[in-house]
Amino acid sequence: MSWFEAAVLGLLQGLTEFLPVSSSAHLRVFSALVGWGDPGSAFTAVTQLGTESAVLIYFRRDIAAIIRAWTASLFIRERRKDPDARMGWFVIVGTLPIGVLGAAFQSSIETSLRDLRIIGTTLIVFGVILAVADRSRAVRYAKPIEELTFPQALGYGFAQALALIPGVSRSGGTISAGLLMGYSREAAARYSFLLAIPAVLASGTLELFKIGEGPSPAWGPTLLATGIAFAVGYAAISWFLKYISHNSFTPFVVYRIILGLAIVALVTVGVLAPGAGAIE
Repeated sequence: MSWFEAAVLGLLQGLTEFLPVSSSAHLRVFSALVGWGDPGSAFTAVTQLGTESAVLIYFRRDIAAIIRAWTASLFIRERRKDPDARMGWFVIVGTLPIGVLGAAFQSSIETSLRDLRIIGTTLIVFGVILAVADRSRAVRYAKPIEELTFPQALGYGFAQALALIPGVSRSGGTISAGLLMGYSREAAARYSFLLAIPAVLASGTLELFKIGEGPSPAWGPTLLATGIAFAVGYAAISWFLKYISHNSFTPFVVYRIILGLAIVALVTVGVLAPGAGAIE
């Protein structure tokens, strides 16, 4: 991977990580369209450390409060009712599904699930699900995140685990789950971002050991992409949270469906091979 490719992919990662459009799909599809090799799951996971660092800084006060309250709740029974302490447990419970399923299906995640036909289909299907979820929220009372329960946190977790398939979108899947459970757009997005922290940090840390080995990109370009993803991702978080407080997800739904249909059409007519640019 060249430095230019790394810069472009880092920019793309930062722009799409927090939007419900699937950053992994965009990195995979864009590389195939311009004739670059598939950057691979290791590169994607490591650059996500950049965008996740943006989350840590943006939500630093919330995260610090959650850690303090959760730690105190381990020793002080009265603190276990603290909303921040409960949020700490919700994040832990919600992380379990992606940890278990990610380990169980790691081989498929890195190979067969990166097929462009699968990516195109998931973009369309989960775009429709997001539209249905957004519409269902609009006709019901929107719950604040303080009403979250353990079963619902686990449901969020399974929705996040679906993002192991490129094209689903981590934020899209978890936000859709939150909307279907009756939470406001802001509440669903906030928990989605917090829930992603342990999974992304763990995945990125594990994949660090693969960088520079075999087909994975070298350290230099990967670090460049990660730095760019951090800077762009921080700006994207701020914009996205402001946007959804007053607007629906319709533009993202339309974009997902158009992109998915375009990918399926290009593969069908032979312009792109299902495994175009894939790492052998």
